[in-house]
Amino acid sequence: MTDTQTIQQAQQDPLASMRLPEFRHLMLGRFSFIMALRMMSTLVGWWLYELTGDPLAIGLVGLAEAVPAISLALYAGHIIDLSDKRKLLLKGVSLYLTAACLLLLLSYSFQNGSTKSLLVTGIYCVIFCTGIIRSFTGPSFSAILAQMVPRPLLANAITWNQGVWLTASVAGHATGGFIIAAFHSTGTLWVISGLIALGLLSIYRLLPKPPSPKAGQQKTWESVKEGIRFVVSTKEVLGALTLDLFAVLFGGLVAMVPVFAKDVLKIGPIGFGWLNAASDIGAIIIILTLTFFPMKKAQGKKLFYAVGGFGCCIILFALSKTFWLSFIALLLSGLLDGISVVIRGTILQLKTPDEMRGRVMSVNSMFINSSNEIGQFESGVAARLLGVVPSVVFGGSMTLLVVILTWFKAPSLRKMEY
Repeated sequence: MTDTQTIQQAQQDPLASMRLPEFRHLMLGRFSFIMALRMMSTLVGWWLYELTGDPLAIGLVGLAEAVPAISLALYAGHIIDLSDKRKLLLKGVSLYLTAACLLLLLSYSFQNGSTKSLLVTGIYCVIFCTGIIRSFTGPSFSAILAQMVPRPLLANAITWNQGVWLTASVAGHATGGFIIAAFHSTGTLWVISGLIALGLLSIYRLLPKPPSPKAGQQKTWESVKEGIRFVVSTKEVLGALTLDLFAVLFGGLVAMVPVFAKDVLKIGPIGFGWLNAASDIGAIIIILTLTFFPMKKAQGKKLFYAVGGFGCCIILFALSKTFWLSFIALLLSGLLDGISVVIRGTILQLKTPDEMRGRVMSVNSMFINSSNEIGQFESGVAARLLGVVPSVVFGGSMTLLVVILTWFKAPSLRKMEY
């Protein structure tokens, strides 16, 4: 059998990348780590709303994490391209474990009637530190992928990577609600710490991943500008990132789920956990479908349709008064968001040179990942000004407007196929 035939056979195997032992270690580490982070996000949102009763307090969590993450993203990309990515991941995950232990210490310290304001301040300080850490760990997870998977299997690996991420999100959100109900904040933080430790052990089993020989030793600012120029000049990448940036910024309602759960739908922590998990469950369904039946044409148009449908689901959720209709709206939003994530992730990985992955993934982090936190802040402010339900309707409507504008402004993305 020729090398070409071997590659073709591997590309037709949905499990091709998962047959690589090192890729499996990465996926196990990523699963444990992301599950812990999503559980922490669920806990912090619920915890702060119980302490303050103010939806803006939840929004400020997003701002506290996004400010350092955005501020350091471009510098982090430069460091990632010049560093061993395994070492960076080990350092980053170790620091996340430290942050979880600090929250655990806070939960013990304030069980004896200490002032709520000190506890809230402590939580914000820890979340600010996780934003610093995340500016390095998030892009490192993406950049290391292409170093351990042959290029013909990269699209398959990206789909698995997104599937593992989304499955971990579901597990973290849903089980987080159950554990909060059973063991309160302190018990949940013990579980979070254990999961991060498991992820750390899995990442430790990876082989060293030194920088590309082409990375060179440019000055920091020159290196950063090169990464930005690449993103700006690659229109498909820029269009996909811009579309998702504004869609997530205006359409991200995860921050308001605790408010809907308590004040609109009047359900407890378990129902809250399921609402948090609903969109991720939908995303997992579509990710598994795309793993075995990948999209083969018109991916650009499908990206627009998916983001537009996502905006419609957000509006439906805002107007719903029953748990099951709200759950279905979020489930459908996850299905559509999963399509968007796979298309955007594949475009990004396939079009980025190895020596620039850290910088490009950091720009991606600024556009996409931090837009979740900025969107969380926007949701909190809008909820305070407009009311919770009108603010979410406004967000969904703005998402639809962004899709329409980008459809006409980015024709190369609309015609994109891979």
